[in-house]
Amino acid sequence: MESGLFTCQHICKNSCASINEALRRETAAVRFYESVLENCNSPEIKTFLTELMEERRVAILKMIQKLNEIHARSQVIDGMISSFD
Repeated sequence: MESGLFTCQHICKNSCASINEALRRETAAVRFYESVLENCNSPEIKTFLTELMEERRVAILKMIQKLNEIHARSQVIDGMISSFD
């Protein structure tokens, strides 16, 4: 997984680059855990990795929900602005 830092450019329109980047990295982490899990023989480690993946999936769902909220709010604001034109 990348260890590079992310710098937000603050040019978002109807979305959030920071949340999108976090979503991309969380999804990559889940895929990594899935690949590790396939090669694992230890039930204890499999259970642990499964729990970690589930926690990450919950975070992914929260990020998707927040992105949807941002998009919906932007659409409402755009609609209000266009009604003044």
